[in-house]
This record gives sequence, structure tokens and C-alpha cells, in this order.
Amino acid sequence: MRNVSRWVIGCGFVAALFAGDPARAQTASASAGAADPAIINNLVAANRILAAEGVLDGLGHVSIRHPGNPARYLMARSIAPALVTADDIMEYDLDSSPIEQRGRAMFRERFIHDEIYKARPDVRAVIHSHSPSVIPFSVSQAPMRPVFHSAAFLSPSVPVFEPRATAGMTDMLVGDRKLGKALADSLGEGSVALMRGHGNVVVGPSVQLAVWRAVYTEMNARLQLQAMQLGGPINYLAPEEAAKVNARTGPDADNVRRVWELWKQKAMVK
Repeated sequence: MRNVSRWVIGCGFVAALFAGDPARAQTASASAGAADPAIINNLVAANRILAAEGVLDGLGHVSIRHPGNPARYLMARSIAPALVTADDIMEYDLDSSPIEQRGRAMFRERFIHDEIYKARPDVRAVIHSHSPSVIPFSVSQAPMRPVFHSAAFLSPSVPVFEPRATAGMTDMLVGDRKLGKALADSLGEGSVALMRGHGNVVVGPSVQLAVWRAVYTEMNARLQLQAMQLGGPINYLAPEEAAKVNARTGPDADNVRRVWELWKQKAMVK
């Protein structure tokens, strides 16, 4: 029933954005306006943090839904995450068309972001990375499951997106809306989806919590691989335990705030 409700909400949300509204159609390319500089600063920090914590390398990207208009999102131009500044941030509509490109290069896989925002009205931030320790779980039969409390959001296990099921043999990139939608469908109502032989996508109701999840997904992958090497059965978090942890780990939780402040201070040092 919950899935049906989510589908109905999502369809209503998308319909309101894209269908039967002549007034909106005439202003489809209008900017949602300048975002609060503090919000832009957090988006820049998210890129820098994920690079500093080994989740992003020279590739990958982070976006936030525009706080002034849910039919827009903000993401850097095509640039290495560790180099992102406020001047690099661009605004997109939910077709991933830039509002004001000004000759700037764009990420080819930006369709990951728009299709998730369309499908998930609750999502306020999307991260795509090639998080290295995660990739073995995308190409093997071992499901990724939470082995410690900070990764409880992975419970009960993480789905794997298979691009062949949608488009046959591809170059492995989510380079169009068809593949973006299929990835969003694989994610479902979860927080993380693996991308076979590629990386993962992580979402959250705030950029701070999305970054938390991306970092602890990478850490959980390393710890799970270590536990598997020890041999014998692994005592994963029970779904009931995970639910209790997740209930106290929201976007405004003290533990998320403390870790975010630490990561941000380290990553933003000039």
C-alpha cells in the first residue's frame, strides 16, 4: 500500500510539473531565483567532503533540489568535485535542461538526478559516485547489507541497477532519461542503489544526510568485505534494529550535524 501511495504522490507531483498547465509551459525556462548563499555553500561543501572522504574522485556529482522551486535542481558544471566553487553551480529543470548554460560543460549523467527528483518528492539531494569498495557488490552475488549502526539505512539490502535490462549493451553511463528512469525505479523508496560495474546513487531529504549515507555506504562496503574474509556467517543488523537507528538519524539529528560540521571544516580548508 505504501508503494502505491508513493506512486500516486509521485505521479501527481510530476503531472503538476509537466502536464496541462499552459501558464507553466510558458515559463518552463524561467529561473527559480538565486538560492540562499548558505545553501550553495553546503552544496559546494558536499562535493568537497565526498572527495576528501574517498567517495568521489575526479568524477561523480552532487545535486540539491532548488529550495525555491521543486521543479528545479542545482548542480555544478562538469568539473572535478574537489574543485567545485559557488560560481560553478548551475540550475536545471526536471528535464535536465540548463536554465542558463553560458557555454558551461554539463555532466552527461545529469539524467540520474532529474528522474529521481520526479519519482521521489521526498528527495532533496542526489549523489552519484564510483565509490570504490561498493563496486564488488554490484558485480557479485553478495548483497550489500548493513554491518554497523551508521549504515542502518542500507537495511535490509541494497538493489542493483542493471542497464542491460533496459537498454541492452551500453557504455555503462546513464546518458538519457530512459536509463535515468530505470535507475530511479531500481532505487524505489530506498536510500541507495548500486549500479552494476559502475558505482552507486545515494539520496536523502537533505544534502547533509545524503552525504552521511554516501560516506557510510563506502565504509560499510569495506567493513562487510573484511567480515566476509574472516569466514563464517555474518551477524548483520536486524531490520528491527535498523528501523530504530533510522528513526533517530534524520536530517536534523545531532549525530548527523556533528559529523557534517567536522567533515565540512576539514574539506573547506583553503
